[in-house]
Amino acid sequence: MAGRPREFDRTDALKKARDLFWRQGFESTSLSELVATLGLASARIYAAFGSKEDLFREAVLDYETHEGSFATHALKEERSVLASMERILEQAIALYTQPDGPKGCMVVASATNCSSANASVAAWLAQHRKARTTSLVDRFRLAQQEGELRKECDPQALGDFFATFLHGLSVQGRDGISAERLQNAAQSALQPLKLQMASGEN
Repeated sequence: MAGRPREFDRTDALKKARDLFWRQGFESTSLSELVATLGLASARIYAAFGSKEDLFREAVLDYETHEGSFATHALKEERSVLASMERILEQAIALYTQPDGPKGCMVVASATNCSSANASVAAWLAQHRKARTTSLVDRFRLAQQEGELRKECDPQALGDFFATFLHGLSVQGRDGISAERLQNAAQSALQPLKLQMASGEN
């Protein structure tokens, strides 16, 4: 009589899959690699998570809930828009250059080059990136309404600028650029925002 399949920790398995996708991207990660990394037969992976795409989407949501949630918290918790952006850049650099884990931002790096067969994955991640840009723009608009930013400043342009810079930090982190260099770059990136602060705020 065959023994019962060993129990597994679903949360732990999800994090292992997440880190593999984070390192390699969606399309470059094969089912055989997932089997080896999770230590589970493909049938058990499908039973627990559904398809490879379902597993990937759940892994991204796990990333956004945990490691990747730093921007959401900073935008909500910091009283000033400048403090929010300083915290976001600092924590992004720390995450994207972490010595013992995947580099860069999972949402930026996981599906930058997908075949047409996986266009739905690429589009889904693009929606997540656009949502982050929108959250930045909304925070700059609120700061302008509350008098933190000059009336003539452009919240949309500021949000687009910082979203673009964050994406660049992700690429640089994956390329092995040091945290120190990225921190210096971040200080330069904050200068345009400081110039848009209302008198006495910067």
